[in-house]
Amino acid sequence: MERQETAILIASIVLVFIIIVMIFLFLIFQKRKNILLLQQKEASKKFEKAIAQTQIEIREETLRNISWELHDNIGQLLTLAKIQVSVAHEQPEKLKDVTETITKSLVELRALSKLINPDAIKQLSLTEAIALEIERFNRLQFINAAMTSTPEIRAMDPKVEIIIFRILQEFFSNTIKHSKASNLRVDAIFDKEKVQITASDDGIGFSNSKQKTDQGIGLCNIRSRGKLIDAAIEIRSEVGRGTILKLEYYYKENQV
Repeated sequence: MERQETAILIASIVLVFIIIVMIFLFLIFQKRKNILLLQQKEASKKFEKAIAQTQIEIREETLRNISWELHDNIGQLLTLAKIQVSVAHEQPEKLKDVTETITKSLVELRALSKLINPDAIKQLSLTEAIALEIERFNRLQFINAAMTSTPEIRAMDPKVEIIIFRILQEFFSNTIKHSKASNLRVDAIFDKEKVQITASDDGIGFSNSKQKTDQGIGLCNIRSRGKLIDAAIEIRSEVGRGTILKLEYYYKENQV
């Protein structure tokens, strides 16, 4: 009888111990779950904040471009047309020059309107937005730019496209401001699993240990934005041999 009571007591103690352990493990699980949910919430907030900041930067860059083109490009063309009209009063054969200048101004205004119209910009795919930048560089003779792209197989999260576009914009800005390059090339390859984009210039390049301040900040921004969308970023440069940016992004079933 005593053995039976002892066995029951031991079994009860073991059962109570198991229950306590299970409760303890459950509390640890709940705590970790709450921490994970909090981290996910913070990550989501951070991502949304980064998206908002990126959109502001793109808008500011667009406004700078519009201001520059209106003042230094279209403004100069219209001033030239005004001078040509004055000359044409005395030399009617010069009217052809006036027509050509005004026609060029209209072409520039139409191109500029693509940047001004927000509805048109929202409807652009990633490759169309990049191509618009490339077209602008060539039109304004900033640099000799070219782009190749395979068809976009699937649509990406618009937020991801914004980040990728800003990464490329940052690289383009570095190329034009710092690299002294003559040529810029962009190649985009889309397949069922991922997108790979390579941007390269033939500029002076740089040493990893001796970057200009602005350029260094730009490259840091590129890497940090890549982390936001889990994109692999590789930047290679050699003094005198230009700079290459490689971006690889795997599509996600559940986009952020």
